[in-house]
Amino acid sequence: MRLIQAAAVAVLIAGSALAADDLPKNPLIDGESWADLRGDVVGDATIADGSAVFTVDAPYRAHDAATVPILIKQTDMDAHIARATVVIDENPAPVAGEFVFGDALAPLNFEMRVRVNQYSNVRVLAETDEGLLMNGRFVKASGGCSAPASRDPEVALASMGQMKLKLFGTEAQMSTPRREAQIMIRHPNYSGLQRDQITQLFIAAHFIDTIELYQGEDMLFTMTGGISISENPVFRFEYDDNGSTSLRVRATDTEGNVFEQELPKAAQS
Repeated sequence: MRLIQAAAVAVLIAGSALAADDLPKNPLIDGESWADLRGDVVGDATIADGSAVFTVDAPYRAHDAATVPILIKQTDMDAHIARATVVIDENPAPVAGEFVFGDALAPLNFEMRVRVNQYSNVRVLAETDEGLLMNGRFVKASGGCSAPASRDPEVALASMGQMKLKLFGTEAQMSTPRREAQIMIRHPNYSGLQRDQITQLFIAAHFIDTIELYQGEDMLFTMTGGISISENPVFRFEYDDNGSTSLRVRATDTEGNVFEQELPKAAQS
Protein backbone atom coordinates (compact mmCIF):
# COMPACT_ATOMS: atom_id res chain seq x y z
CA MET A 1 0.00 0.00 0.00
CA ARG A 2 2.80 2.39 0.92
CA LEU A 3 4.52 1.66 -2.38
CA ILE A 4 1.32 2.48 -4.26
CA GLN A 5 0.89 5.71 -2.30
CA ALA A 6 4.52 6.67 -2.92
CA ALA A 7 4.12 5.97 -6.63
CA ALA A 8 0.95 8.07 -6.74
CA VAL A 9 2.71 10.97 -5.03
CA ALA A 10 5.60 10.68 -7.48
CA VAL A 11 3.19 10.78 -10.42
CA LEU A 12 1.44 13.85 -8.98
CA ILE A 13 4.76 15.64 -8.45
CA ALA A 14 5.92 14.79 -11.96
CA GLY A 15 2.56 15.90 -13.37
CA SER A 16 2.74 19.19 -11.47
CA ALA A 17 6.25 19.84 -12.74
CA LEU A 18 5.18 19.09 -16.30
CA ALA A 19 2.16 21.36 -15.97
CA ALA A 20 4.35 24.15 -14.61
CA ASP A 21 6.74 23.78 -17.54
CA ASP A 22 3.79 23.92 -19.94
CA LEU A 23 2.36 27.13 -18.51
CA PRO A 24 2.61 30.36 -20.55
CA LYS A 25 5.43 32.66 -19.60
CA ASN A 26 4.56 36.01 -18.08
CA PRO A 27 5.30 38.56 -20.83
CA LEU A 28 6.12 41.17 -18.20
CA ILE A 29 9.13 39.21 -17.00
CA ASP A 30 12.29 40.59 -18.55
CA GLY A 31 13.55 37.54 -20.41
CA GLU A 32 16.85 37.51 -22.23
CA SER A 33 15.39 38.44 -25.62
CA TRP A 34 13.29 41.31 -24.24
CA ALA A 35 16.23 42.59 -22.23
CA ASP A 36 18.16 42.90 -25.50
CA LEU A 37 15.23 44.46 -27.36
CA ARG A 38 13.87 46.82 -24.76
CA GLY A 39 16.26 49.70 -25.36
CA ASP A 40 15.70 49.70 -29.12
CA VAL A 41 11.92 49.54 -28.75
CA VAL A 42 11.19 51.96 -25.88
CA GLY A 43 14.55 53.30 -24.74
CA ASP A 44 14.65 53.88 -21.00
CA ALA A 45 10.92 54.65 -20.72
CA THR A 46 9.14 53.33 -17.65
CA ILE A 47 6.73 50.50 -18.43
CA ALA A 48 3.81 49.59 -16.17
CA ASP A 49 1.59 46.51 -16.12
CA GLY A 50 -1.28 47.08 -18.56
CA SER A 51 -3.42 44.08 -17.60
CA ALA A 52 -5.98 46.29 -15.83
CA VAL A 53 -6.42 48.43 -18.97
CA PHE A 54 -6.33 45.99 -21.90
CA THR A 55 -6.01 42.31 -22.69
CA VAL A 56 -4.00 40.57 -25.38
CA ASP A 57 -5.61 37.40 -26.68
CA ALA A 58 -3.87 34.88 -28.92
CA PRO A 59 -3.89 31.08 -29.26
CA TYR A 60 -1.45 29.44 -26.85
CA ARG A 61 -0.73 26.82 -29.53
CA ALA A 62 -1.13 28.45 -32.94
CA HIS A 63 -2.93 26.48 -35.64
CA ASP A 64 -0.95 28.28 -38.36
CA ALA A 65 2.28 30.04 -37.39
CA ALA A 66 2.04 32.28 -40.48
CA THR A 67 -1.38 33.72 -39.54
CA VAL A 68 -1.63 33.99 -35.77
CA PRO A 69 -4.56 36.18 -34.65
CA ILE A 70 -3.71 38.81 -32.02
CA LEU A 71 -6.60 40.63 -30.36
CA ILE A 72 -6.06 43.79 -28.31
CA LYS A 73 -9.15 44.61 -26.27
CA GLN A 74 -9.56 47.53 -23.93
CA THR A 75 -11.15 46.67 -20.57
CA ASP A 76 -10.79 50.01 -18.77
CA MET A 77 -13.22 52.22 -20.68
CA ASP A 78 -11.87 55.39 -19.08
CA ALA A 79 -8.38 54.85 -20.48
CA HIS A 80 -7.22 56.29 -23.79
CA ILE A 81 -4.94 54.12 -25.93
CA ALA A 82 -3.43 56.43 -28.53
CA ARG A 83 -0.68 54.21 -29.90
CA ALA A 84 0.52 50.62 -29.65
CA THR A 85 3.62 48.70 -30.63
CA VAL A 86 3.35 44.95 -31.19
CA VAL A 87 6.55 43.02 -30.47
CA ILE A 88 7.23 39.32 -31.10
CA ASP A 89 10.36 38.71 -29.07
CA GLU A 90 11.83 35.76 -30.98
CA ASN A 91 11.06 36.88 -34.54
CA PRO A 92 13.95 37.92 -36.83
CA ALA A 93 12.39 41.41 -36.95
CA PRO A 94 10.64 41.58 -33.56
CA VAL A 95 8.64 44.79 -34.06
CA ALA A 96 5.62 43.58 -36.02
CA GLY A 97 3.92 46.94 -36.25
CA GLU A 98 3.50 50.39 -34.76
CA PHE A 99 -0.08 51.64 -34.71
CA VAL A 100 -1.74 55.02 -34.19
CA PHE A 101 -5.44 54.89 -33.32
CA GLY A 102 -8.00 57.58 -34.04
CA ASP A 103 -10.62 58.61 -31.50
CA ALA A 104 -13.30 56.62 -33.34
CA LEU A 105 -11.62 53.33 -32.37
CA ALA A 106 -12.00 54.02 -28.63
CA PRO A 107 -12.54 51.87 -26.65
CA LEU A 108 -10.06 49.72 -28.53
CA ASN A 109 -11.07 46.33 -29.91
CA PHE A 110 -8.51 45.56 -32.60
CA GLU A 111 -7.34 42.32 -34.19
CA MET A 112 -4.52 41.54 -36.62
CA ARG A 113 -2.71 38.48 -37.93
CA VAL A 114 1.01 38.01 -37.49
CA ARG A 115 3.79 35.54 -38.17
CA VAL A 116 5.43 33.82 -35.20
CA ASN A 117 8.75 32.19 -36.02
CA GLN A 118 9.32 30.25 -32.80
CA TYR A 119 7.92 29.93 -29.29
CA SER A 120 7.73 33.54 -28.19
CA ASN A 121 6.19 36.19 -26.00
CA VAL A 122 3.97 38.47 -28.04
CA ARG A 123 3.75 41.79 -26.23
CA VAL A 124 1.78 44.96 -26.81
CA LEU A 125 3.14 48.26 -25.53
CA ALA A 126 0.36 50.85 -25.36
CA GLU A 127 0.80 54.59 -25.00
CA THR A 128 -1.90 56.01 -22.74
CA ASP A 129 -2.59 59.16 -20.76
CA GLU A 130 -1.25 57.26 -17.74
CA GLY A 131 2.03 56.39 -19.46
CA LEU A 132 3.41 53.32 -21.24
CA LEU A 133 1.63 50.06 -20.41
CA MET A 134 2.45 46.50 -21.45
CA ASN A 135 0.54 43.26 -21.64
CA GLY A 136 1.01 40.16 -23.75
CA ARG A 137 0.68 36.48 -24.40
CA PHE A 138 2.99 33.51 -24.85
CA VAL A 139 2.44 31.74 -28.18
CA LYS A 140 3.71 28.32 -29.17
CA ALA A 141 4.36 28.43 -32.91
CA SER A 142 7.29 27.88 -35.22
CA GLY A 143 8.29 28.60 -38.80
CA GLY A 144 5.85 31.44 -39.42
CA CYS A 145 8.36 33.77 -41.07
CA SER A 146 9.71 31.12 -43.45
CA ALA A 147 6.41 29.35 -44.25
CA PRO A 148 5.78 29.19 -48.01
CA ALA A 149 3.32 31.69 -49.42
CA SER A 150 -0.17 30.29 -49.92
CA ARG A 151 -0.45 31.39 -53.55
CA ASP A 152 1.61 31.03 -56.70
CA PRO A 153 3.99 34.04 -56.87
CA GLU A 154 2.66 35.19 -60.25
CA VAL A 155 -0.93 35.02 -59.02
CA ALA A 156 -0.01 36.79 -55.78
CA LEU A 157 1.72 39.65 -57.60
CA ALA A 158 -1.12 39.95 -60.14
CA SER A 159 -3.69 40.49 -57.38
CA MET A 160 -1.43 42.64 -55.20
CA GLY A 161 -3.16 45.68 -53.78
CA GLN A 162 -6.72 44.42 -54.12
CA MET A 163 -8.78 45.29 -51.03
CA LYS A 164 -11.96 44.07 -49.41
CA LEU A 165 -14.20 45.50 -46.70
CA LYS A 166 -16.50 43.39 -44.56
CA LEU A 167 -18.99 44.72 -42.03
CA PHE A 168 -20.35 42.61 -39.17
CA GLY A 169 -23.53 42.62 -37.14
CA THR A 170 -27.26 42.29 -37.43
CA GLU A 171 -29.39 44.83 -39.29
CA ALA A 172 -30.18 46.51 -35.97
CA GLN A 173 -26.50 46.65 -35.01
CA MET A 174 -25.59 48.04 -38.44
CA SER A 175 -27.83 51.04 -37.78
CA THR A 176 -25.99 52.03 -34.59
CA PRO A 177 -22.98 54.36 -34.50
CA ARG A 178 -20.73 51.61 -33.10
CA ARG A 179 -19.75 49.28 -35.92
CA GLU A 180 -17.44 46.34 -36.50
CA ALA A 181 -15.47 46.03 -39.71
CA GLN A 182 -12.63 44.13 -41.33
CA ILE A 183 -10.32 45.17 -44.13
CA MET A 184 -8.07 42.85 -46.11
CA ILE A 185 -5.31 43.86 -48.52
CA ARG A 186 -3.93 41.28 -50.92
CA HIS A 187 -0.15 41.23 -50.73
CA PRO A 188 2.34 38.35 -50.40
CA ASN A 189 4.22 40.25 -47.70
CA TYR A 190 7.37 38.28 -48.43
CA SER A 191 9.57 38.13 -45.35
CA GLY A 192 12.89 37.45 -47.10
CA LEU A 193 13.07 34.06 -45.35
CA GLN A 194 10.81 32.13 -47.72
CA ARG A 195 12.07 30.01 -50.59
CA ASP A 196 10.73 29.73 -54.10
CA GLN A 197 9.22 26.23 -54.18
CA ILE A 198 10.68 25.55 -57.64
CA THR A 199 14.14 27.15 -57.58
CA GLN A 200 14.59 26.85 -53.78
CA LEU A 201 16.17 30.32 -53.85
CA PHE A 202 15.17 32.84 -51.21
CA ILE A 203 12.46 35.29 -52.27
CA ALA A 204 13.48 38.88 -51.62
CA ALA A 205 11.67 40.69 -48.83
CA HIS A 206 8.72 42.65 -50.20
CA PHE A 207 6.01 43.70 -47.80
CA ILE A 208 3.49 46.40 -46.93
CA ASP A 209 5.23 48.95 -44.74
CA THR A 210 2.49 51.54 -44.18
CA ILE A 211 -1.30 51.53 -44.02
CA GLU A 212 -3.63 54.47 -43.45
CA LEU A 213 -7.37 54.00 -42.97
CA TYR A 214 -9.88 56.88 -42.95
CA GLN A 215 -13.63 57.38 -42.86
CA GLY A 216 -14.12 60.66 -44.64
CA GLU A 217 -11.41 62.93 -43.29
CA ASP A 218 -11.23 61.16 -39.91
CA MET A 219 -8.33 58.81 -39.36
CA LEU A 220 -9.26 55.40 -37.98
CA PHE A 221 -5.75 53.96 -37.69
CA THR A 222 -2.33 53.97 -39.28
CA MET A 223 0.30 51.24 -39.25
CA THR A 224 4.01 51.13 -39.87
CA GLY A 225 4.77 47.44 -40.28
CA GLY A 226 7.49 44.88 -40.96
CA ILE A 227 7.89 41.27 -42.04
CA SER A 228 5.97 39.88 -39.06
CA ILE A 229 2.60 41.04 -40.43
CA SER A 230 0.96 38.09 -42.20
CA GLU A 231 0.47 37.55 -45.91
CA ASN A 232 -2.67 39.35 -47.16
CA PRO A 233 -2.86 41.58 -44.06
CA VAL A 234 -6.23 41.54 -42.27
CA PHE A 235 -7.41 43.96 -39.58
CA ARG A 236 -10.70 43.65 -37.71
CA PHE A 237 -11.85 46.46 -35.45
CA GLU A 238 -14.74 48.32 -33.83
CA TYR A 239 -15.25 52.00 -34.56
CA ASP A 240 -17.75 54.83 -34.23
CA ASP A 241 -19.33 55.45 -37.61
CA ASN A 242 -19.35 59.13 -38.59
CA GLY A 243 -21.87 58.69 -41.39
CA SER A 244 -19.42 58.65 -44.29
CA THR A 245 -20.39 56.30 -47.12
CA SER A 246 -17.01 54.61 -47.47
CA LEU A 247 -13.68 53.81 -45.86
CA ARG A 248 -10.54 55.00 -47.63
CA VAL A 249 -7.35 52.95 -47.54
CA ARG A 250 -3.88 53.98 -48.58
CA ALA A 251 -1.02 51.47 -48.33
CA THR A 252 2.57 51.42 -49.51
CA ASP A 253 5.09 48.61 -49.81
CA THR A 254 8.85 48.32 -49.73
CA GLU A 255 9.06 48.34 -53.54
CA GLY A 256 7.54 51.82 -53.68
CA ASN A 257 4.08 50.67 -54.78
CA VAL A 258 1.12 52.75 -53.60
CA PHE A 259 -2.33 51.20 -53.25
CA GLU A 260 -5.36 53.43 -52.69
CA GLN A 261 -9.01 52.50 -52.70
CA GLU A 262 -12.40 53.74 -51.53
CA LEU A 263 -14.35 50.86 -50.00
CA PRO A 264 -18.11 51.63 -50.02
CA LYS A 265 -19.81 50.55 -46.80
CA ALA A 266 -23.02 49.67 -48.61
CA ALA A 267 -21.31 47.37 -51.09
CA GLN A 268 -18.85 45.85 -48.63
CA SER A 269 -16.54 45.73 -51.66
